[in-house]
Amino acid sequence: MCGIFGYWDRQRGALPAQALPAMARKLEHRGPDDEGIWNQPQRGVAIGNRRLSIIDIGGGHQPFVSDDGQVAVVQNGEIFNYIELADELRQQGVTLRTHSDTEVILRLYEREGISFLSKLNGMFAIAIDDARQDALYLVRDRIGVKPLYFADDGTRAIFASEIKAMLPWCATDTGFNGIDLEAVHHYLTFNYIPPPWTIWRGIRHVMPGTWMKFTRDGVETHRWWNLAAQRERDYEFDDWSREFMDILDDATRIRLRADVPWGAFLSGGVDSSTIVALMARHVDRPVKTFCIGFADPRFDESSFAAVAARRFGCEHTSEIAELNMLGRWPHVLYHLDQPHGDASFMPTLRVSELAARHVKVVLTGDGGDELFAGYEKYADFFTRADAHTMDRAAFQRGYFDSISLFTPQAKNALYQPEVAARLQGLDSFDAAAKPWFDEAAHFDRLNQALYLDMQLLLSGNNLVKPDRMGMAVSIEARTPFLDWRMMEFAFRSRGATKLHGDDKKHWYKKAVTPLIGADLAYRKKQMFTVPVGEWFRNESHGWLRETLEKSDLLGACFRPEEIGRMLDAHRDGSANYTRELRALAALALWDEGRNATP
Repeated sequence: MCGIFGYWDRQRGALPAQALPAMARKLEHRGPDDEGIWNQPQRGVAIGNRRLSIIDIGGGHQPFVSDDGQVAVVQNGEIFNYIELADELRQQGVTLRTHSDTEVILRLYEREGISFLSKLNGMFAIAIDDARQDALYLVRDRIGVKPLYFADDGTRAIFASEIKAMLPWCATDTGFNGIDLEAVHHYLTFNYIPPPWTIWRGIRHVMPGTWMKFTRDGVETHRWWNLAAQRERDYEFDDWSREFMDILDDATRIRLRADVPWGAFLSGGVDSSTIVALMARHVDRPVKTFCIGFADPRFDESSFAAVAARRFGCEHTSEIAELNMLGRWPHVLYHLDQPHGDASFMPTLRVSELAARHVKVVLTGDGGDELFAGYEKYADFFTRADAHTMDRAAFQRGYFDSISLFTPQAKNALYQPEVAARLQGLDSFDAAAKPWFDEAAHFDRLNQALYLDMQLLLSGNNLVKPDRMGMAVSIEARTPFLDWRMMEFAFRSRGATKLHGDDKKHWYKKAVTPLIGADLAYRKKQMFTVPVGEWFRNESHGWLRETLEKSDLLGACFRPEEIGRMLDAHRDGSANYTRELRALAALALWDEGRNATP
């Protein structure tokens, strides 16, 4: 796990001398153990790395450079099948000088070119400087577990694992201080900014499953993996269960490869309990597990985590955390680089801090809900009488509306006249959702909804959470459910295997019951969050009102009278604007702190 950064200048210009060290410093939390920079100013290219040493502690220094000095590689992440790939290379006569997964990337690229990516099982963002082609490649893993951003003004491209490392060296539009109003528009719809947009004009994601090739003439973009290539098939339960458990067991096994202490987040829910149970199969010592609880029983899962820890013989560490975490919000947003209205980032940071005292790697259950329909919203929508009979356009718009935060009408009421005029006619459905829906049109209705959430919610928000909150305290989060084999299997599985009436994760829970027990498999899902809405109505209402009213960005974009109306209605209980006010507060706090240091 690391942070990567660098640039490509088509006219062979060089960044100022202080730029590369400054970019590295901004990413130090992602890689506190080591730093390396491959700088070729005469060619107008550099790639760099801040390293969190996980595999081959002594030999894994990056960049890795070919013997002839023509190819250099840096990566953020881990290649979990690097041992098998290294063995294949040795059988082909390739000499490997280290036990690093990054050297495996270099040697595969030397032999096979960029097509080698299909062999990788991992989470990664990779930069490859190839002087033979006079080109720079940027690569992102299949579903976007690891982040990678770029800005390309036509002459120079800048890239980094986090936006904060890029900003001083990127030209952003001066209108609204560089803020992308289209991104704000989509943020109000989704509660996060969906990829490829970011809050900044001119800064975009390298999209999941994509590589970009920067040359003197321009940039080529290629999608090297597409989840929509799967086709649903019929299964008998026993066959489905066997394939599901075999894939997940092996995905967990290879994610235990590390030369540093590791553990797992454990809530006592079905996802984390399943992963911990599988971890315990493959080791001869107790799995270290971590959980935070709250004094308020409505939000406390620590007793369930303790039950799971005892069942699987774990070395369990649990702490009761402060419930009101609003004081941590600015720090969270600093590490996010963008506004996110999801309050669960705060407790995720807290449990990451707990784990970081003991380990450098944790396994998590992220991805299980999006693959196998674990959220209540799926049952809410698909138990509607018309969910499977309405026409395609009505279904797409209906599901989209069911997950939207602000409606188009609510946004228009909120916008200042100038902003409304600039955004007139922009539809978040058409821009951000419909292309994914159309790509997944051959799936059944539930799988179409899950596909949309895989592409937007997962990479735009839910995977940002373990990456940024873990990296804030220099620990690596690994996600067995997002092994590419499991993702493809999940979208070969029909929706009826996932949602049966209102029974979410239908076959999944049945399959893992012999492993974890029915009490954990069928425990009612409890969201990992905090009661922000109550605080906004009571003890934190004055703070919220002041935060929203003093924000320059909110004042420039939104009508203060409409914000005041929502505040008043929420406080007196005539309406529940928790999610809307939370999104606006995140935007205001992000704006206030975007030039601050943590």
